[in-house]
Amino acid sequence: MPSIRSHIVRFYLKRALRRDSGQTYQQRRKKINRSSNLFKTARGITCSPVEVGSRSGEWIVPNGAKEGVAILYLHGGAYTLGSIDSHRAIASQIAAACQIQTLLLEYRLAPEHPYPAALEDSVSAFLWMQSELDIAADRIVIVGDSAGGGLSIATAIRLRNTGWDMPRALVCLSPWTDLSMSGSSVQELLGKDPFFTATNDLCRAASAYAGVHPLTHPEISPRYANLRGLPDLYVQVGANEILLSDSVDLVQAAQVAGVNAQVDIWPGMWHVWQVFHDQMPEARCAVLKIGKKIKAYLS
Repeated sequence: MPSIRSHIVRFYLKRALRRDSGQTYQQRRKKINRSSNLFKTARGITCSPVEVGSRSGEWIVPNGAKEGVAILYLHGGAYTLGSIDSHRAIASQIAAACQIQTLLLEYRLAPEHPYPAALEDSVSAFLWMQSELDIAADRIVIVGDSAGGGLSIATAIRLRNTGWDMPRALVCLSPWTDLSMSGSSVQELLGKDPFFTATNDLCRAASAYAGVHPLTHPEISPRYANLRGLPDLYVQVGANEILLSDSVDLVQAAQVAGVNAQVDIWPGMWHVWQVFHDQMPEARCAVLKIGKKIKAYLS
């Protein structure tokens, strides 16, 4: 049963996000970065900026972090929002949960930079980490939330198709894997999801990212990709979020393709509830489970 704290967070979240509808991307980016003050960076963490080729990044390193392994974190924001500032807290909580150094990447955003800009940035960062850290590809786990979750899978698809070495695993929090918004849960759960009270903004962001390409392009919507040969996949998703189908359908397709894939559905939860680490016990439990999964992958 969802906690009392989760009901309180749900109430205020629904009211706050409703006011954002209709704002420009620039306005929403500024607001998201300002709201990052509501979320605390994990204790015992050192954050330091780094240039990742032509992109900015930030190393998030827990005290006593294990050597020879790393996480690449790809933030969410519907490919049009999000930054290092907005996602430092959740990336740090996951890094602390598994005691592994994490690179948080500032990839390019649409509509200024549509597909494949974000994908090219994530692939370049993955290759850069191998040369910078002198570690093998299979000692890196790619983690992403929402659009970053979809981008994590697309990154693995691009690496496979180009013959490069793959990461050890993919860990996705409420991944957006079907930008055509055709999943059954989109309409079925629209009234239950406090994060998405309508689909207009998501559809607009999907078009901005896809640009001239179809929304069902496999590197834009990995739900439609050939998933054979991908690394292990672990997905967390809320039972009440409109993108539930994006996770369930993807994992089922991955399993059919022979991928070791698991979806973990959390009752009463919504889109990327894990960010409320300091406000909700469900978020803390989810992050701890993610940490255990990553440690097991890299043990």
